[in-house]
Amino acid sequence: MINTVLFDLDGTLLQLTQDTFLKTYLAKIQKVFARLDLDVEESIQALWIGTGAMVLNDGSMLNEERFWMVFAKKLCLDEQQCREVEAACNDFYMNEFDTVKEIMSPNEISGPLVRELGAKGYKLVLATNPLFPSCAVATRLAWIGLTPEDFGLVTHYSNSTYSKPNPKYYEEVFAKIDRAPAECLMVGNNATEDMVAGNLGAEIFLVTDCLENEAGLDVAAFRHGTLEGLQEFLGSFPDIK
Repeated sequence: MINTVLFDLDGTLLQLTQDTFLKTYLAKIQKVFARLDLDVEESIQALWIGTGAMVLNDGSMLNEERFWMVFAKKLCLDEQQCREVEAACNDFYMNEFDTVKEIMSPNEISGPLVRELGAKGYKLVLATNPLFPSCAVATRLAWIGLTPEDFGLVTHYSNSTYSKPNPKYYEEVFAKIDRAPAECLMVGNNATEDMVAGNLGAEIFLVTDCLENEAGLDVAAFRHGTLEGLQEFLGSFPDIK
């Protein structure tokens, strides 16, 4: 029986496309690097290389540690310089980053949907790819009227040692919440990164409004539908308190 629901964030609860999000995000964060007198182009390259290192992380260290180790090495930063960049980035995520919400499509479904499931007694997980600090996740959640406290677990780069699409990311989540995959439903918009949870035995739902399917997988192979369809599907879930 399903007693836990895992939600992806970008493109799922947040109705936005990755291309538009990344273009807007990068245009804003490069201003942070400029204010720190860093080479902007090299800093963006370091950002991408560090992100790639998190995607390939092997469980031996936190994604946060992996990112800053690679980022600092790329830019030849000492520990103090790296901490200054990290502090400036965290300040950005808590303030200027909020303006990125201008690219998001209006959405009055996600917030009530999550809160109603919680009221029914389901354990909720924000299973967003843990490539950002917790403050960046909190800022994005606020765009749909939610907070990290609406979830029993929120994955971010400070509490995760793997990333999507590595199945070990989901294994790590299941272990943290003490749930078997068969007790869980994973909801996401990426046919590879999110639906891989089904290979571990979890139920899955592919949200198609902002579908990401670069591998060209057969969507018909998954339970799928729009965010409104997801709302109807989850609305049929019984109270389990």
